[in-house]
Amino acid sequence: MRLLLLTHGFNGLTQRLYLELRAAGHAVSVEFDIADSVTEEALALWQPELVIAPYLKRRIPASVWSRLPCLVVHPGPPGDRGPAALDWALLRGECHGGVTVLQSNAEYDAGPVWAWRPVAWRADAGKSSVYRREITQAAVEAVFDALARHVPGTAGPQPPPALPAQRGGWQPALPPGARAIDWDRDDDATLLRKIRSADGAPGVVAALFGQPCRLHDAHPACAADLAAAPPAAPGTPVARRGPALLLRSVDGGVWVGHVRRAQADGSSLKLAATRAFATEAAGLAELAVPLERPAEQWDELRYREFGPPDARVGVLSFDFHNGAMSTRQCLRLVAALRALRERPTRVLVLDGGAEFFGNGIHLHDIEAAATAGGSAADASMRNIEAIDDIALEVLTLTDRLTVALLRGNAGAGGCFLALAADEVWAHAPVVLNPHYKNMGNLYGSEYWTYTLPRRVGAARAAELMRARLPLTAAQAQALGLVDALLPAQAEVDARAAALAAAPDFAQRIAAKQARRAEDEARKPLAAYRAEELQRMHRNFYGFDPSYHIARHHFVHRKPQAWTPRHLAVHRDRADR
Repeated sequence: MRLLLLTHGFNGLTQRLYLELRAAGHAVSVEFDIADSVTEEALALWQPELVIAPYLKRRIPASVWSRLPCLVVHPGPPGDRGPAALDWALLRGECHGGVTVLQSNAEYDAGPVWAWRPVAWRADAGKSSVYRREITQAAVEAVFDALARHVPGTAGPQPPPALPAQRGGWQPALPPGARAIDWDRDDDATLLRKIRSADGAPGVVAALFGQPCRLHDAHPACAADLAAAPPAAPGTPVARRGPALLLRSVDGGVWVGHVRRAQADGSSLKLAATRAFATEAAGLAELAVPLERPAEQWDELRYREFGPPDARVGVLSFDFHNGAMSTRQCLRLVAALRALRERPTRVLVLDGGAEFFGNGIHLHDIEAAATAGGSAADASMRNIEAIDDIALEVLTLTDRLTVALLRGNAGAGGCFLALAADEVWAHAPVVLNPHYKNMGNLYGSEYWTYTLPRRVGAARAAELMRARLPLTAAQAQALGLVDALLPAQAEVDARAAALAAAPDFAQRIAAKQARRAEDEARKPLAAYRAEELQRMHRNFYGFDPSYHIARHHFVHRKPQAWTPRHLAVHRDRADR
């Protein structure tokens, strides 16, 4: 079919649908929901059979839904209407819901249901995490169910799906007081539930150090952390670790990793809590923890080892909020990699977060440098140099095999950081964005000019960078960017153990070292880095402000002004 994706932005769900629909043979074009007249023009140019709306922030106009079926993807079960169904479900402590594909009409979320899928999610997950994982997977399945019921020339599904008992009803945006924290009464479970129900946006309103802010990225504090921290009144920050502040509660405390602190101009940036309140946090005790520690003790980095003495496997896990990698986080990862060189492992697995393996430099952190009177260009250069240092550590770790494990999506610098490893393994739902140009025409670094052509050839590397399109993990495997698709963590460990115990391990290491030496003799890694950074210097300091404008619009959530031509193929067709 000819399909038009109408969306507020090209978010993770929209990308998954775009890729899966195209892989199934459908002709797909994308239009951002900017104005009714723009959508009407897109319909005239593309002449779709159906409109699919996976991510909207306003209603589809009657001038569109009255002309052809428009299928809205709603993150709630049938009968659960409104813009905050998922927020309410998480705030109530529910671990189940659904995704409904319904036809747009004059009443909000009340049109005929074409398909739906029940959803169960993890009890400890926040809203953004549930949306990216369970909701996205169910949405893809429900959309394909809906398409299977479409009969050309008809206005509704054939046949309609069986519906569950109606529930919920209208779910409005949560009023300000619905998630208000009562520090004198709310226990840790309640605090975590409130913050997680607002994770991503809008965050939970609170005050830290007497200053208003919004809380995000909350984690339970274990007994050891609580015992090591000083006592204080509930709501008081008492310690720090990495990006997070430990806040006391009536029955213990929680770690809060990120906050949005209100600025004088009304804006806010989501920053590490210790960055947003840097002066205040500096006076708190730092509760440092070793890389190897009990699972319940939270930190961004963690390390574990397993296997017999002659076939040890090391797993370095790093879970950076939203995949953004600040200079501080990069330096921590570099230090960890250098320390792990001393471990007697044969295989080192770089295990990125469940939501994102990585998305490259930390744009919010860089914007904060600019708003604080510093130089965004200087902050950008420091950040890109630091992430380059991570890639260099991996590329030069030649006495063992390295594996990049993509459990979550990877984009830009995070995607190319993975290519520094000897092997890349990914879970099937992962989406990769192996390009940089969408962020103000950035050239990119992380030694991509060495690692990408090495895997796919110079011509295909140039095409990937030019196209600026996402890839499914399966597509990436077909191109050579991913070496294996693994469905579960248990299989990851088994495969890594087999790699460490393989009879030809010594030969593989010898071949790896020989190739690295040959490549270095042909063109040193330092030369690749210098050339890339020269181009990045032009992006950061040159006369073209595209990167700085794109970064500012991204972090401040400015509405889209147009749909990129590589997505809106109907507009390219019109130009021809």
